[in-house]
Amino acid sequence: MESITDWTKFRKRIVINSPLDEVYAAWAKPENLETWFLEEAKYFNKKDQPRQPDELVRKGDRFVWKWNNWDIEEKGEILDENGADQISFTFGAGGNVYIQMLPTASGTEVTLIQDTIPTDEKSKKEIFVGCSTGWTFWMANLKAWLEHGITLHATGLSQEDTADLVNS
Repeated sequence: MESITDWTKFRKRIVINSPLDEVYAAWAKPENLETWFLEEAKYFNKKDQPRQPDELVRKGDRFVWKWNNWDIEEKGEILDENGADQISFTFGAGGNVYIQMLPTASGTEVTLIQDTIPTDEKSKKEIFVGCSTGWTFWMANLKAWLEHGITLHATGLSQEDTADLVNS
């Protein structure tokens, strides 16, 4: 039987019992990203001036992200945003990430698509599988934070301590 997997992209969806504007702000304000997703999120506008932590990011902003528990910085750019229900950004060697939010009867449905993933064997494992698994956790973490005010991820650990940790 032939594999039908398209290794260049994947899609994840989740419904969050929170209003659309709160879900959008969770993705588009540095201080919010630092609560549920990153240790540090720095953004710079087109004039290379830093965005304030409570300010919405804009198309063309550059960012430097520092991951929790990892000595890695991710640099990228906001590809697009509309200030309401969609935002997209570069994701290093992993391609691009597109977030679309739609209001539902019970809150907001979030769809994440990551595409332009390289198809060499290492990228299939580390990016396609790794990011797909990672986004599943981080979207659940976003839901926990917005619905219950808690986060599920561990912080303050060394990279060696996170090898088999499901919440790092």
